[in-house]
Amino acid sequence: MRLGWYSQLTPTEKRTYWACFGGFTLDSLDSTIYALMMPVLMSVLALSKSDAGLLGSVSLIGSAIGGWGAGLLADRFGRIRVMQVTVLWVAVFTALAGLCGSFWAFLPVRFLQGIGYGGEAVVGAVLISEVVNPALRGRVAASIQSGYAVGYAISLAVMPVVFSFLPEDIAWRAFFAIGLLPALLIWFIRRLVPESEAFTRASARPRTMNIRVIFAPEHRRITLIGTVLASGIFGAAYIIITWLPTYMRTVLQLPVASTSGYLAVNILGSLLGPFLYGIISDRITRRRAFMLFLLCQALVVSVYMFAPVNLAVVLVLGLLVGAFQGGLASGLPLAFSELYPTRIRANGAGFCTSFGRGLGSVMPAAVGFAAAHASLPAAMGTLAVTAYAIAFLAACWLPNATGVNMSEEGSA
Repeated sequence: MRLGWYSQLTPTEKRTYWACFGGFTLDSLDSTIYALMMPVLMSVLALSKSDAGLLGSVSLIGSAIGGWGAGLLADRFGRIRVMQVTVLWVAVFTALAGLCGSFWAFLPVRFLQGIGYGGEAVVGAVLISEVVNPALRGRVAASIQSGYAVGYAISLAVMPVVFSFLPEDIAWRAFFAIGLLPALLIWFIRRLVPESEAFTRASARPRTMNIRVIFAPEHRRITLIGTVLASGIFGAAYIIITWLPTYMRTVLQLPVASTSGYLAVNILGSLLGPFLYGIISDRITRRRAFMLFLLCQALVVSVYMFAPVNLAVVLVLGLLVGAFQGGLASGLPLAFSELYPTRIRANGAGFCTSFGRGLGSVMPAAVGFAAAHASLPAAMGTLAVTAYAIAFLAACWLPNATGVNMSEEGSA
């Protein structure tokens, strides 16, 4: 994958890029620990599939609240300051999960961890949208989302090491303690990454947290379409992220070592997909790129879950699922940031992204309940494809603001 755009970034753009990439990577490490540990927790703590699904969903609900809340705070106090708080928040509550011993103990900790994850993702995307050259913005912003794959890969690589040295009933607690690592990023952000000039200029005027402004007549259509689009994309993504390890263990009957290998291929796709989406979206607009990737992903997931395929084909499908989903998720925060003026940019992008996460968060729990009456592949496939269809319809109505100048007058 050609990365020629990186050499065109200024020193400030590069530092901002690495701060956002690092934050997203380490937050991904923390969030994917839960998915990887779900089969273990179901065994050690005797959690049911419904319990596991609820733990997946409650974090996403927290992410919805945290993303919008962090967006409002970032419009009031600045992007950099709020980013530091969210990174530390995720680290602390992920580590605290290692002290939990029951479903009811996990529930509030999982919710609070989600608040920080949703906040960091939104604020980082808004910061990039305001700092990076518009001609390169799609590729840069999308590549940051590939940090999700890097974080997932780190957690996947560390898991067998931890479990090889410690017994299972202790290893899962030690694995959660690794979640403190993101706190180290705060020093880098504080010392080397400046606040965006767009925010600094806008902050010269009085700043207030007006929650309702994104529902004013001139912004209401964008807010509603963006929220539906994000709901469909995230809802389907959460089905795959939350249930794929369990699907491989319980349906494909893969041992832990083989599951890690198959998931690694899926992660590779998630790493490559954002780069591909960024290039395409800068050339054919964000809306058309969304539509293309949604059609491809719906087709791949349908084959993955409903067709009789051998393990070799599963490898290829896993790569494609990761690539298309990674690309779709990478495009959302930037697309929303381009549609709002500076004074409400984080508010609007935060609401669409976060409430999309919140509405999509019911999907892992829905799969858990549906799997009690149907097979797990049928539940996963049916609900995921339905979510992609909803997102496609929303993408058809999404306004085009690709490459807009990030000024007060430059919004769609």
